[in-house]
Amino acid sequence: MPFPSPETLYPLILPDGQPHPSSVFLSAAIDHPRWQIGDYSYASAFQPPQDWAAHLAPYLHPASAERLRIGRFCQIADGVLFVTASANHRHDGFSSYPFAVFDGMDPARPSLPDGPFPDTEIGNDVWLGQGVRVLPGARIGSGTIVGTGAVVGGEIPPYSVIVGNPGQLLRRRFDQATIDRLLQLAWWDWPIETILAHEAAICGGDLAALEAAAAAL
Repeated sequence: MPFPSPETLYPLILPDGQPHPSSVFLSAAIDHPRWQIGDYSYASAFQPPQDWAAHLAPYLHPASAERLRIGRFCQIADGVLFVTASANHRHDGFSSYPFAVFDGMDPARPSLPDGPFPDTEIGNDVWLGQGVRVLPGARIGSGTIVGTGAVVGGEIPPYSVIVGNPGQLLRRRFDQATIDRLLQLAWWDWPIETILAHEAAICGGDLAALEAAAAAL
């Protein structure tokens, strides 16, 4: 069976030949002006929603100031929630109550925050485990794994393992020299046929084979 194109809504096919509606390629499932989604990144939900954008990032509206950027080959488990910057309340005064929300949403009202509204950025080949919460303005580096239930914000270096609330660095997946070589290789930008041809090296951690493959491109 050929590998599905990134335009495929339901890329998983069940043994009976029917598509599995609980997992989608996000680039095919979401058409939203504030989302930017790389090819082959997918999300799963035990109860698939009608609106994947609202399900994953309910505070990110078409008129929001911020964006949500997700790289290629990311894996987003059930229950992941992106809390983007439009969810924030003003908190520098005596009350955080958003009075203006309930009578007109005039952006000049003093109870509404006036920014900044940072983008949320997820690198390539990032795995967000079940129930992860990604906070406004988080920047998660490529190759990172975020453990079940973690609450993650700020700048996360590539190839980190993040756990807990607040999210803490448990360890780096590889030494810095290996990480630098992997980022330079950027296998996720290769043609899908090349990636599939070197699946064993990518998933088995054969860096020498990947560098040889890159040299042949």
